[in-house]
Amino acid sequence: MTASVDLSSFRPSSVLAVTGLNREAKIVAGPGVITLASGGDIDSLRRRIEAALTTDVAAIISIGIAGALEPSLQVIATEVVPGKVNDAWADRLAAALPAARRGAIAGSSRMVVDAAGKAALHQQTAALCVDMESHIAAEVAAACGLPFAALRFISDGADRALPKAAQAGMKPDGGMDLPAVLRSLAGDPRQLPALIRTGREAEAAFKALAAARARLGPGLGFYV
Repeated sequence: MTASVDLSSFRPSSVLAVTGLNREAKIVAGPGVITLASGGDIDSLRRRIEAALTTDVAAIISIGIAGALEPSLQVIATEVVPGKVNDAWADRLAAALPAARRGAIAGSSRMVVDAAGKAALHQQTAALCVDMESHIAAEVAAACGLPFAALRFISDGADRALPKAAQAGMKPDGGMDLPAVLRSLAGDPRQLPALIRTGREAEAAFKALAAARARLGPGLGFYV
């Protein structure tokens, strides 16, 4: 794997998109993109990304929904804490998505689920949002000399706490575990209003992700 990449040689399947959920992966899949959903299995994510780096993969993007650390709708990373992004790619993402904010994205090996935790992470990193994939994808990209970018859409606000039912809803394969959600809700029905709100906010984030996917075209803005 070379450290420098000739933009003129990129092939249509050359961007690896790393997401958390299968639903995100399905939204972003298409011409110029192959996908990998982590399912929150952070322990194996680095190994799985490395295994996906065939000779056809010339760039990596972390993309999907995220939790806000500061009020924002869409975030284009100028850096990932820790890590860096490809400035030219970030510029193209920003040009295609003028409503997005540019700033840092924090990576976490666990869900940051309450307002206090989000506030503490924001104070520590000055990041705009947090997810569980961007930092690992950035590290692999840097180690392999590949361009990296990150694009995230806010699903839960900085002042929001994720109900336990929502936390239980992600399978290791990136699918949704509806029985686990229902079991958690049955154990504490008081979660229902917060769960409904979380679902609505997530749907708005998925809708924004789909709209951006349509605007970015093949390669998710990577190709010149």
